[in-house]
Amino acid sequence: MTESLPAGAVVRASRATFDPSRFAEVEALSTKQAQYLAPAVERLPGLIRFYAGVSPDGSMLQLSVWDSEEHAAQLSHLREMVVVARGEMEAVGVTFSPIATYPLSWTI
Repeated sequence: MTESLPAGAVVRASRATFDPSRFAEVEALSTKQAQYLAPAVERLPGLIRFYAGVSPDGSMLQLSVWDSEEHAAQLSHLREMVVVARGEMEAVGVTFSPIATYPLSWTI
């Protein structure tokens, strides 16, 4: 089934890396952060979907789908995300890559 998305929908990808030996610690922190991040992100207008994952290979990804690039940019200013969660992750050795936003051209 193909999902219908609004014209102008975008995917926002936030990637990070860490020492794989710290996987359990980073995964536990990510799960803990969901308790305050999920409600804060859900309140933002334009959110369609949000996914977060931590891999034993030493990488993590937050992938979200938004109705517009303007709405996707809200995450870059959300205190819970850019100050609290990022600071906690950096304290355990997580290094963030630049965030990328992609206009959607098709879905399955």
